[in-house]
Amino acid sequence: MAAHTSRTMVGRDSEITELAGLVGLGTPDRPWRGRPGAVLLSGDAGVGKTRLLMELRDLARAEDWRVYAGHCLDFGESALPYLPFSEVLGRFAADQPELVDRVAATHPAITRLQPGRRVRAADGDAGGAVSEPGATGDRSELFEAFHALLDAGAAETPLLVVIEDAHWADQSTRDLLGFLFTRSFENPVALVASYRSDDLHRRHPLRRQVAEWSRIPSVDRLQLSRLSEPAVRALIAELAPVRLPERQVATIVDRAEGNAFFVEELVASECADGLPNDLADLLLVRIDRLGEHARQVVRLASVAGRRVSHALLAAASDLSPGDLEEGVRQAVEMNVLVAGTGTYSFRHALLGEAVYDDLLPGERVRLHHQYVDALTSEPGRGTAAELARHARRSMDLDRAATASIEAGDEAIGVSGPDEAAHHYQQALELLADPDRAARLEVDLSKLAVKAADALSTSGDNQRAAELLAEHLERLPDDTSANARARLLSEYAMTLCYIETPLDQVAISEEAMALAPVGESPLRAKVLSTHARVLMNFDRFEEGETVATEALALAERLGMHAVASEAVTTLTSMRIRSGHDGDDRRQLQEALEDAVRRAAAAGAVPAELRGRFLLGRAHQDHAEWEDAARWFQSGLDRGLAVGLPWAPYSLEARWQLAWVEYMRGEWDHALELVAVVDDPSGPLIPRAIIEPVRLAIETDRGQDVSAEIARLRKTWADEGGIAVFAAGPEIEAAGRAADAAAALAAYDDVVGLLSVIWHEHFGGRVRLAAQTLDALARALPAVPSTDRPALLDRAAGLAADAAAVVAAELGPWGPEGVAWELRVTAEHLRVRWLAGIDAPAREELLDAWASAVAAYERLGAVPELAKVRATYAGILRLVGETGRARDQGDLAREVAHRLRMATVLDDLKAAGNAPARATGAASHQLTAREREILALVADGRSNGEIGRQLFISTKTVSVHVSNILGKLGAAGRTEAAAIARRDGLLP
Repeated sequence: MAAHTSRTMVGRDSEITELAGLVGLGTPDRPWRGRPGAVLLSGDAGVGKTRLLMELRDLARAEDWRVYAGHCLDFGESALPYLPFSEVLGRFAADQPELVDRVAATHPAITRLQPGRRVRAADGDAGGAVSEPGATGDRSELFEAFHALLDAGAAETPLLVVIEDAHWADQSTRDLLGFLFTRSFENPVALVASYRSDDLHRRHPLRRQVAEWSRIPSVDRLQLSRLSEPAVRALIAELAPVRLPERQVATIVDRAEGNAFFVEELVASECADGLPNDLADLLLVRIDRLGEHARQVVRLASVAGRRVSHALLAAASDLSPGDLEEGVRQAVEMNVLVAGTGTYSFRHALLGEAVYDDLLPGERVRLHHQYVDALTSEPGRGTAAELARHARRSMDLDRAATASIEAGDEAIGVSGPDEAAHHYQQALELLADPDRAARLEVDLSKLAVKAADALSTSGDNQRAAELLAEHLERLPDDTSANARARLLSEYAMTLCYIETPLDQVAISEEAMALAPVGESPLRAKVLSTHARVLMNFDRFEEGETVATEALALAERLGMHAVASEAVTTLTSMRIRSGHDGDDRRQLQEALEDAVRRAAAAGAVPAELRGRFLLGRAHQDHAEWEDAARWFQSGLDRGLAVGLPWAPYSLEARWQLAWVEYMRGEWDHALELVAVVDDPSGPLIPRAIIEPVRLAIETDRGQDVSAEIARLRKTWADEGGIAVFAAGPEIEAAGRAADAAAALAAYDDVVGLLSVIWHEHFGGRVRLAAQTLDALARALPAVPSTDRPALLDRAAGLAADAAAVVAAELGPWGPEGVAWELRVTAEHLRVRWLAGIDAPAREELLDAWASAVAAYERLGAVPELAKVRATYAGILRLVGETGRARDQGDLAREVAHRLRMATVLDDLKAAGNAPARATGAASHQLTAREREILALVADGRSNGEIGRQLFISTKTVSVHVSNILGKLGAAGRTEAAAIARRDGLLP
């Protein structure tokens, strides 16, 4: 069971800081005289006012303030005058009885507020009357007496008085508050009065007085807004002892709308749907205060959902115009509804839920039907989505099915694939009734394809494939060949986006066999899809024939989008089939033409695919700048049309992030993958992108083991996650000198991808190189008796990589060549370190020199730094100290710029000192850097330097990093030594 309330204040740091400042906490020299330090704290019920005041109380007590609180209670018409002030006096009397007696001696009126005098007299005493303050005597005496009490109470230490729930205060309490707000104090007294802003309807007596108090110079106002989404998530995490599923968290965030109390109730109730009974009852109290017409309006509004237009509400209501206006006005004045521009919404969505849940079943159906009538009588009053919802809940299921299809089409038209998929799937559920489908004459194969396409475009390819498989299984025997071909073709294409043991080519071929012959639009689509499936399996010759036929047929039929797809496929296959030099450039130009053609035709999927494939064409040849340009254009286009997770829009982001990683543009790479933190995004697409960040964080020495473990759960769903997430895992194991963990990670990823891909996948070469590096790092700690077995595994890794290279059908690009040479170099390094079958010195050095040269040609900035650092260590060990220093300096410069802690650690562990700074390099320091360098040499910390120079610690850190890079120093001590040696200190 979750904790019912949070013991830690969440998401209110800025508010507590502001409130503490307003009452004078943290300002011991504040001139109190003439200003009482008064604050009106407002906010909706449950938003967190009391929790904030508890935090204020604790802060005040920590500074040796006295704190007293009084509470107004909801007694309706029987409110006790001055009740919160009686409570405060009672607390004074309990803590400081001598003080109360001393004030009472000079201000006897204070005794009228004593709690003991406010109880009902016992039977037989004075007729059982209740003694009330102000019943006799001048009220001004009472006010002056209480003012004197507060001033006296603050004589030795500051005093904070809190009056909570002033919306329930009686007139006398409000008058005394107003008196205190306008009077000065000799001593430090602070007053805070809280109230519910949502209770202050237009005729509420406190509303006028708040406006008057706000004009008093000594009174400040603080409106407590709803919690932000990150704060709500943090609160949920604290309340729930076990981490809740993301879907449940997102639901609570959406329903609670930033109200802390609602968050606590929803978490504690563990209700996925509906409202906890206690919370519903509490919310409905507000409705009970309304008149009959207002209650009818609110009930009708709850059926509409979160917001309803005035026109639709009026059309659906059976109240007369006058009664409707009266009901709406009262609902707005009582803060149940909020009036917008021609619309009404509930002040809080959970209030609308409570009202709706309180309706009788028959009442709900009737009210939904009234909305159906209103929407169908004049379509402009609402959307197809609204009509579908009301028709379904009024049991008008035929109308609900057709409206759901219309709503899906509308959503696609405004680039809303998630919403479209929802509407289409609801229509499919309703049309599972064969009689309804026949009556409405809906082609279920077309509708299923629409739903699957919307799911894929929203990033949920797994669900798209499941939906199509379900409909193929349910097809009756008399289903037309066209319908079956349509579903099979879409199914084959969707399977290409996920990991599956199914034979996509065979499924697509079955669709081809069923497709109509002749001039058929369906045949053109099936042909185009079949060509793409063939390209996916490198069957280029066959695919070109099919794509050519698809293009010719689509052009004859005027199907511009299909023609664009066919052109893109045809050109891409020709590029991938191994053309180089002028041929490759001409083909890339042809693909650029295809992109322009797709854009002109409005064929967004073909355009996105073309932009992505152009990026890949340049990426395969390490043309990083051109690759980045095309990937960026694909990403920008996907965002512009509202399809960030669509096929090839997602892939463009993914590959652009890796390109930026390779180029050393890590800030941009991290910006690209920040979308991973958006929990509303689809799981698998976010997981595909995340390994880029893990690679950067691993290189920077951060522990990402928890993230890696989490991603492992998605490996089987998408091999791209596995092949890239395994790299950081293996490297992290190597840094820990854990050969077993590195080998286990390698075996796990290879075992999985050998099944869902094939055993000779290209990424295996990189994984083998990373694992060999991990073995080399672990070797010094491995007993000599265990080293032969480790060497056998190393030989196996090298053989794995060689088998992949041998099996490669096309040209091996510059990245593949670099990793291939890295495998060779790493394998020789393992043998050399083990002292078993050790290579000759020149063979080892030549292999590493070749690897360095390959990464230089590749332009892979971080990998080149890693290779150079390793090479520098080897050179130093064989006595080539000059060459070692040169390689180390080059690696160090990149490592400082990218904050690659792992490379800096390698250089330090190898004893690789930076080259001596030249006079020119030394003079590159700015005046500010020289100033900071002098303080570093004095042994000052970044925080101390920041305080002395009046700059932030982070700014100091940036300056220190720049100084280390310019001096070629591995650390602060070395930088100080270089500075003294080269005369850089004053």
